[in-house]
This record gives sequence, C-alpha cells and structure tokens, in this order.
Amino acid sequence: MPAWGEILKEFGEIKSKGNPAFADDIRHKYLDLLHKHTGRTIVLYAAKWTQPVGAHPDLISVVDEDMQGFMEVVRGFDKTNLDLILHSPGGSPVAAEAIVFYLRSRFPNIRVIVPQAAMSAATMIACSSDKIIMGLHSSLGPIDPQMVMQTSLGYRMVPAQAILDQFEKAQNDCKNPEKIGSWMPILGQYGPSLLVECENALNLSKHLVRKWLGDYMFCGVKNGKKKAAIIARKLADHRKHMSHGRHLSFEAATKMGLSVESLEADKRYQDLVLSVFHATMLTFTMTPAVKIIENHDRKAFIKISGTPVSAPPKHEHAIVPLAK
Repeated sequence: MPAWGEILKEFGEIKSKGNPAFADDIRHKYLDLLHKHTGRTIVLYAAKWTQPVGAHPDLISVVDEDMQGFMEVVRGFDKTNLDLILHSPGGSPVAAEAIVFYLRSRFPNIRVIVPQAAMSAATMIACSSDKIIMGLHSSLGPIDPQMVMQTSLGYRMVPAQAILDQFEKAQNDCKNPEKIGSWMPILGQYGPSLLVECENALNLSKHLVRKWLGDYMFCGVKNGKKKAAIIARKLADHRKHMSHGRHLSFEAATKMGLSVESLEADKRYQDLVLSVFHATMLTFTMTPAVKIIENHDRKAFIKISGTPVSAPPKHEHAIVPLAK
C-alpha cells in the first residue's frame, strides 16, 4: 500500500510535470483500482474536517445540497452494488434521511467503508448499510442530536438530552427558593418550544436508525427489529457517551451489535481504500476543496471555497484547477 508519505511523493511528481489536476488524477487512479478489485460501484463522500485548519461547519456538514452531488455520481449505476467511502463529521439528520432514501432506492446492496471517522449523522448513514467496514483505527460516533442555542457567549451546539436533563435538575433545585436566582439566567435562554423540540429530535434520530437497521442490516435476521431498537437506543444515549464527539471503535461497534467487517481482513482492499483516503486528505491539504462527492468513473461534485463544481466523466476536466 502506498502510505501517506508515498502518496505525497506521488502528488509532488505529478504536480512537478505541470498538471493542474494532479490531485484529481491520483484520487481517480485509486478509485478506479478499487472498483476493478471489487467489481462494485465506488462512491467517495469526504469532507475537510479532521485537519488542524478546517473549513466552516456549514461547508463540510451533511446538508441538503449533498443530494445534488449524489445525483451526479450515481447516475448510470442503477441496480449495481455500492461501496460508499464515508468520512464526515455529520450534520443534518433530515438531510441524511433524504440521502439514505435516495441511495437505497438505487442500490440493492450497500457497504459503508469508514477509513477514519463517520460521526453523528454520518453514523446514521452508516447504519442504513447492509454492512459497515472499519479498520482498527476507524470510528463511528453517538447519534444524539445537537441543538443550536444562542447564549451570552454566542451560538453553541448543545446536546438535546443535556438540555432536558438540565431542565429536570432545575425543577428539582428550584424547590428550594434560595436556588431560583441562580437558575434564572440559564432558564431564561429556553425558548417556548425548546424542550419539545429536544424530545422530537431525540425520537427522530432513534426512529431513523432503528428503521434503517431493521430494514437493511438486520433484514431477515431473527429478532432483527428488536436488535435494531436496542442499538439505536445505545447510539443515542448521551448519558452513557457523555460527549457527542466520543469515538466508537471497531470493537465498540461490534460489541454494540452492528454488522461490522474488518478492513484488515482483505489486505488488497485495505490498501486501496486507504490509498483513496490518503489522496483525498492530501487534496484537502493542497487545494481549496472542502468536500468531495465522487465516483470511480471520474464524475464528481466538489465544494471549493463554498462553490460547488460539477465535473464531467472520463478525461474531460471542467473543474476549475485545484492547484495554486
């Protein structure tokens, strides 16, 4: 397998020849090799979020605009089997729902490959697959929803369950009149519908994951619906995970009951997946790209500095040059 340093060297060699699409060509090379190895449709969905200097959250999250990218890259591959390489911090559960509905209507069998981390709503997408493939270094994350709260310190993302728990604590504490004054500034930030919205958001996350696991990963499995409900509840349990950013390893996902396969089980497959991933991360480092949705056939939808650019197939290259 070309390690990160070897992929970087390959980038330098192609760039030195004056090729403005050097980053694209290397990703395409390994995506094509991965497709030839598996015989499956390959789609990469990756965002620039793990680098020290990342992009604005609105640009790298799972959002409704991503549907345009998926429509572009799955066109012409109906009824084939799909390997979705997923590297994302998550985002909107309802956008994830739309993406899952679309992909499941097009592909009879989907494997989600997590080369590093698929968190939050990206974990929800992974749970809509028939099988998740993870390395020993890979992570999923909790699916408990986060609420946007305007505070005296600005906007913050706050776990829905933490808001409900805090309100319950306030109710108990305020039975003592001496504590009411301490709670008033905090409770004053709660809108009229916030608690109901928190409950609805929690229920939606669990409902979607429970349904997808039951319909796909555990379809035909004895007690599959019950198993799906237990896993959805565990993934949404903020009290247990204590942080929305908690990383759930291959071992943790397996113990939870998800159908997870080891990336290391097939050495050639591992090599190709990680080569695609290294090339993608270097693309984010060396170019203005912040999100890439791309297939093995050179069709792509790339977010560059807030602007989506759609690329035609094969060797026609209409993307604005990524190289500086």
